[in-house]
Amino acid sequence: MNGILIIAHAPLATALRQCVLHVFPDNPTSLAALDVQPNMPPEETLAQARIVFGQLGTSHVLVLADVFGATPCNVAQKLVDGVHSKLITGVNLPMLLRTVSYRHESLEALVSRAVTGGTQGVMQVAITAPQNQIRRPNDQEHHDHQQ
Repeated sequence: MNGILIIAHAPLATALRQCVLHVFPDNPTSLAALDVQPNMPPEETLAQARIVFGQLGTSHVLVLADVFGATPCNVAQKLVDGVHSKLITGVNLPMLLRTVSYRHESLEALVSRAVTGGTQGVMQVAITAPQNQIRRPNDQEHHDHQQ
């Protein structure tokens, strides 16, 4: 089973982990979070990340960071090797739920599932008229908003 490590600006990593554990309470040890604190030197964050990474106790780890180019991602890039561990940025809850659901698949397949889950989880939702609102055929007023 693959380990999953979330590295993000505080308190996002911990909050995402808690959301996932709400839905999937089994096996919390395979899902770790590292909140990057403001004003903490990247070297200290990397040292903490290495400790958390090692505590996952698996040879294959998917690391999910929040923003490309920011400190969490930069630290994660130094952490992963590209073979036994992979990095994806732009972590969101749909991505994470998909990742946890398929954590038993190969690391390559897991990367694909994560990216698909993350992108499919972002969509514009159409607003529809309320069920009880009656439209009269001769109504001259156009209501574009709901009160």
